[in-house]
Amino acid sequence: MPPANICDHPPAERFGAFCHDNHVGAPGADAGPLSGLSFAIKDVFDVAGSRTGFGHPAWLASHEPADATAAAVIRLLDAGADLVGRTLSDELCYSLSGENFHYGMPVNPAARDRLPGGSSSGSAVAVAGKIVDFALGTDCGGSVRVPAAYCGLFGIRPTHGRISLTGICRFAPRFDTVGWFARDPALLKRVGDVLLGETATSGFNRLVIATDAFDHCDARVRAVLDAGVQRLSNLFPDHVSQPLSPEGLGTWLDVFRTVQASEIWQSLGPWIERVHPTFGDGVGQRLAAAALVDSNEAASARQRADAIASELSAKIGEQDLVCLPTTPGAAPPRDSSTAQVENDYRRQAMELLCPAGLGGLPQVTIPIGVVDGAPVGLSIMARRGKDMDLLTLAAQCFSDAPFQPENG
Repeated sequence: MPPANICDHPPAERFGAFCHDNHVGAPGADAGPLSGLSFAIKDVFDVAGSRTGFGHPAWLASHEPADATAAAVIRLLDAGADLVGRTLSDELCYSLSGENFHYGMPVNPAARDRLPGGSSSGSAVAVAGKIVDFALGTDCGGSVRVPAAYCGLFGIRPTHGRISLTGICRFAPRFDTVGWFARDPALLKRVGDVLLGETATSGFNRLVIATDAFDHCDARVRAVLDAGVQRLSNLFPDHVSQPLSPEGLGTWLDVFRTVQASEIWQSLGPWIERVHPTFGDGVGQRLAAAALVDSNEAASARQRADAIASELSAKIGEQDLVCLPTTPGAAPPRDSSTAQVENDYRRQAMELLCPAGLGGLPQVTIPIGVVDGAPVGLSIMARRGKDMDLLTLAAQCFSDAPFQPENG
């Protein structure tokens, strides 16, 4: 039975975060650990009786209302949180900018002249604009971590497979995860308590500073991030500086992108060939390239991805805390050309984002400072299964996030 709408239209707000063509809301349970809190969901999560749009009007038009609600959404509703609406997604999730050819780009409340980041753009904006308390997104190649960093939020990509993907649009299953945003780390952890369930924690005793990742940042960004690294170093006197990838993060990214593209085309290619939808430039180019990945190339890349995952598992110890920049810098200007964002900045960012995807590792991004009036994020990452350890550390040590976006 479809849940009752708590409102027949999205919240009134000035950032363009919410979907209007397929709005849905639902009240949470009368009591629970998240009672009194509101949340939003990216337009990839099913809610029974309503249509999921996947960031594209042709997808919305060609799919029937969902028969069931996504497992992650059910858990939050059962915990007492109220669902107040769906949020914009980049087209079919295949972008990191926040720009949607069909629906436009939400405004970044933390830096109005900058990109909000994608593909969970609307969810990040809804939280940063204080329209909801927290929001669900998905993260394959960085779709929670990037908008969290751009919008001055805490965000998490959990261990791959840790949270059910039932009722979520299929994209690249090897890397797809449910993620979420909050303005403070204590709430990020409270949501994690619900979505992850009770998990024993063992903490950390050594800090690993990923030198090859920090080499991607310019001097001003590095100075801000170094303050966060120093805070972590004070907590863990036992620390080491070393590269994550012995062969270069660029090489790892090539592996990631090949596997990701192959899986995306397997998931979406049949629908694209049947419906012939229109795409914006960046997304359209990537989908066209994905269609050309042959089976031998994909198989070879999957084997290499398996090897990289094993390398990361061997390199990162049970009580190692890895720190790295979330993105190379603050969000690019909102008026950046598609070519600038897609051809220049995207690759730099993806080189930092791909290790967690390849290793299936949990990663939390923290709003550590500001450069030219825009937030920058520092990430902490750990072995598979250490999600609650990361959330606990963030809540204990980073409650004084330096950037607070404006009200919606």
